[in-house]
Amino acid sequence: MDPATVLAVGTGAVVAVVGAPLVLGAAGFTSAGIAAGSLAAKAMSYAAVANGSGVAAGSVVAVCQSIGAAHCQGPV
Repeated sequence: MDPATVLAVGTGAVVAVVGAPLVLGAAGFTSAGIAAGSLAAKAMSYAAVANGSGVAAGSVVAVCQSIGAAHCQGPV
């Protein structure tokens, strides 16, 4: 791999790791739970309806909330 590709991949990885909690927090997945009226709340509602009554463990919404609870302080 040439140095430019290595740099691009490395930069992308850093941006993803640093940016994911920021994006999740802005979407409403926070350490205090899912923020009312947020995109996260809408996603949780859709997931619960699709699952019959609750959000399934391991679903995208559950994983995002887990990450948000560990890393996000709230909307930016």
